Amino acid sequence: MQICRSKQAIRDCVGQWRHQGRPVALVATMGALHEGHLQLLTRARAWLDERGGGHIVTSIFVNPTQFDQAADLIHYPRDEANDLRLLDQAGCDAAFLPTVDEIYRPGAQSVVEVTGLSKMLIGRLRPGHFRGMTTIVTKLFNIVGPDVAAFGEKDYQQLTIVRQMVADLDMPVEILGVPTVREADGLAMSSRNRRLTPEDRKAATVLNRALDRGQEMVEQGCGLTALRGELRRILQSEPRATIGSIDIRDAQNLSRITRIDRSIVMLLAVRFGDVLLIDQRTACP
Repeated sequence: MQICRSKQAIRDCVGQWRHQGRPVALVATMGALHEGHLQLLTRARAWLDERGGGHIVTSIFVNPTQFDQAADLIHYPRDEANDLRLLDQAGCDAAFLPTVDEIYRPGAQSVVEVTGLSKMLIGRLRPGHFRGMTTIVTKLFNIVGPDVAAFGEKDYQQLTIVRQMVADLDMPVEILGVPTVREADGLAMSSRNRRLTPEDRKAATVLNRALDRGQEMVEQGCGLTALRGELRRILQSEPRATIGSIDIRDAQNLSRITRIDRSIVMLLAVRFGDVLLIDQRTACP
C-alpha cells in the first residue's frame, strides 16, 4: 500500500494507474477506522472486480470545516498507525493522509453547498456541517479523480446530499451506498462510539430497538403519527438519551411525507452525554 501525504503524490499514484487503464475507487474517511469503513472498501473492490479490477484510494482527513463545535474537532478520535494497518490488511492500494494546510490553502474562499438538503434534519442541529462535507468531498473528487466512491447508509442524509451534488454538478463519479454495519448488540458502528462512557454505550442500543420497532410497524401498515409517537416513546424510555430529532422522510429524496405509502427512512439523532449519535432505517409498507 502506498502512503501519500500530498496532493501531488496521490495524483502521481493515480496517474500511473490511469496509464494502465485501470479504474479507481475512493473511500473518504476521517479515520478511527472500524468494520463499517472496511465494508466500504469491500463494496468498492467488488465494483472494481466486476470491471476487471482496479485500485482503491482511502483518504483519512479530519475535516475541520465539518465541525460546528471546536471541542468536537479536538476530541475526534485519531489513530493513524492502526488505520494504516487495517487498510493494508483490507487490500487498500493507496492511503491519502493530507494535512489541513495541504487541503485548504491560505485565503481560500470557495465552498460547495447543496442548499436545500443541507439545511434540514442534521443540518438544523449542526449548521454548516454539510457545507463542509460537500466542499471536502468535491476537493477529494478533484484531487483523486475516482470513477466510483463508496459512502455508508448510516449517514443517510450525507449519502443523499452527495448523490444530489454529483447529479447537479455533472461529476463523473458513481456513488455506491453501503448498508449500515452494526455491533452484536445492534448499535451502528461509528468512530464516535469510542467517546461514549460504558453507561452511555449500553444506553445507546435504544436507537436500534426504536428502529427495529419502527420497521415492524411500517411493514404492518401503521400511520405516520403512530410511528413517530412510538419512536419517541421508546427513545424517551432511556433516561440517558436526549432526543435531538426524529424524522420520517421519503427514502429517495428526504422530502416530507403526509402518509406512509412508499419507501420511507426513519432518521434519529440522539445525544448520550456530549456525544451525538445518528442512526437510520428504511422501511416499506
